[in-house]
Amino acid sequence: MYPNLLKPLDLGFTQIRNRVLMGSMHTGLEEHKEGLGKLAAFYAERAKGGVGLIVTGGFSPNLRGRLTPFSAEFSKPKHANAHKVVTDAVHQHGGKIALQLLHAGRYAMHPFSQSASAIKAPIARFAPSEMSSRQIKNTIDAFANSASLAKTAGYDGVEVMGSEGYLINQFICKRTNMRYDEWGGNYENRIRFPLEIVKSIRKAVGEEFIIIFRLSMLDLVEEGSTFDEVVLLAKELEKAGVTIINTGIGWHEARIPTIATQVPRGAFTWVTEKVRPHVNVPIVTCNRINTPDEAEKILSSGHADMVSMARPFLADPEFVIKAENQQSHLINTCIGCNQACLDNVFKGKRASCLVNPLACREDELKVTPSDRPKNIAVVGAGPAGMACATTLAKRGHHVDLFERNDRIGGQFRLAMQIPGKEEFRETIRYFANLIDETGVKLHLETEANFDLLTEYDEVVMATGVEPRKVKIDSIDNPEKVVDYQTLIRDKTYVGNKIAIVGAGGIGVDVATMLTEPTGHNLDDWLHEWGIDKEISHPGGLYPYPDSLSDKEVWVLQRKKGRVGKGPGKTTGWIHKRTLEKRGVHLLGGVSYEKIDDQGLHISVDGKEQLLEADKVIICAGQESVRPFEDKWSQLEGMLHVIGGADYAGELDAVRAIRQGVELAVKL
Repeated sequence: MYPNLLKPLDLGFTQIRNRVLMGSMHTGLEEHKEGLGKLAAFYAERAKGGVGLIVTGGFSPNLRGRLTPFSAEFSKPKHANAHKVVTDAVHQHGGKIALQLLHAGRYAMHPFSQSASAIKAPIARFAPSEMSSRQIKNTIDAFANSASLAKTAGYDGVEVMGSEGYLINQFICKRTNMRYDEWGGNYENRIRFPLEIVKSIRKAVGEEFIIIFRLSMLDLVEEGSTFDEVVLLAKELEKAGVTIINTGIGWHEARIPTIATQVPRGAFTWVTEKVRPHVNVPIVTCNRINTPDEAEKILSSGHADMVSMARPFLADPEFVIKAENQQSHLINTCIGCNQACLDNVFKGKRASCLVNPLACREDELKVTPSDRPKNIAVVGAGPAGMACATTLAKRGHHVDLFERNDRIGGQFRLAMQIPGKEEFRETIRYFANLIDETGVKLHLETEANFDLLTEYDEVVMATGVEPRKVKIDSIDNPEKVVDYQTLIRDKTYVGNKIAIVGAGGIGVDVATMLTEPTGHNLDDWLHEWGIDKEISHPGGLYPYPDSLSDKEVWVLQRKKGRVGKGPGKTTGWIHKRTLEKRGVHLLGGVSYEKIDDQGLHISVDGKEQLLEADKVIICAGQESVRPFEDKWSQLEGMLHVIGGADYAGELDAVRAIRQGVELAVKL
């Protein structure tokens, strides 16, 4: 079914069992206090699930290259000995694994950072010191030493992190390399550093060892590389001894989204398609590839020799084996939300996955058969209820899932209608198929009343949320006011001037939906973000003007301060920048006075204003739905409340699905 994706890749001295590379991602397990056992369990599940080649999270080749003071390092024999548990676990299941070597350079979050030049990164706290020639040569030796130790540890190869704006990338680009010695100036001098690293590694490890180089093919920052420069470096890397060239898209400081759900699927495979004809080593493409069908299309089109997917293997470690067994409908698809993976890592927490709470907890949270099957009712087929019901059924319980609407999905059914959040449809598809697969008895358009629930051994209340009611004079005027659920569900006509009350995630989503251009395709998206497909401009950027919407939209919040970011540490800025580019008005510190035929009357800093809105949309949060709550005490000991019914708050699908799975494992 997927002939190109599942085809082995012959590297001469070794063979990779398919064209799937599990891309590097930091999980927080690298530095976990319980050692590398948890990391071994994490990678073992992915190797068991059929991944051809795994690349670890980044390990620094020396002390000063660490991303944080306590980040993982791989530079001593003791590190090699400790990592054998990881490589053994992967090899036991027929997989291959490469250690990523990453020197943070000026991105390091400590005062000992160093770089090609002493130029502070806009996202860094500390300015780096400029590396001396001796320090550069010592760093080259450190990479070679780490690679040699990786071979001792049983790794099948290493990946040299030369993209995303880390140290090697900082030497390559004018933006960060102001040197005038042999390591700076013209392009040939600036690429000497990566080439010397690869040559030194090849000398240290011999010919029969995989060297992957992560090449930044599209920097997406000013004074980045041009296409001709990327091709030149790729050719020189091949001569220097790399086995595989992997792709990097965008520096971390770039203000362009590259992996969030708003990015179209396979949005950057055209980059590797342009580079691939110029080299003979395999080229890997990456970013927003999350289904076997998408991967197969990319490979069959000749855009790359392999596909790199990272977060899709957080969502489902059995991605490859399900594709092999013609069970792709049962793949738990990554929706690109970043909420439990990148957001957690940037907060210093362990990564996991919104749609798969078992990720990075493989040795802690296990779904095992129950020794005492029960009859269990789950009320509400939103994310929490579906996760709980299917996990309970996997354990052997008899589960009835009640949903008062005519279809499953809950809040995800609304979310999937927001431009850039279409991936939420995949989660509903997954659970729909899993409900059938696990034998959950689904009862649609059914209100589970109190008397019915008393017949069960356990009752799970996952009834979700409803829009919070706010107090504004004349808010009940249906001609002028609509809540977000009704708007999205019924496609309510809103006119050309719209005021949105509430600037949380829902308010931002609604504003995005209302201002989305019609017929938006990949080229339109690239144009909107100023990405030059010819890469003729340095960094692949072209200064396109902002694309103003033909609607006038105000997003309002009571609280003073920043407006329009929405939730998500790593994605909030994308939402805000999108709204700004479309000319949406973002107002904080707003007091709502009244709504009448003229529009919405507000005051800001004591000054009254009239927003001549055709429609006022209420996005002011949610309240828990708790049917017959007055009788809940009679279900004591058998009633369990999860998801939005437990706590409305900001719509938190991470918590909702995690609660559902954790409860199911416990019952």
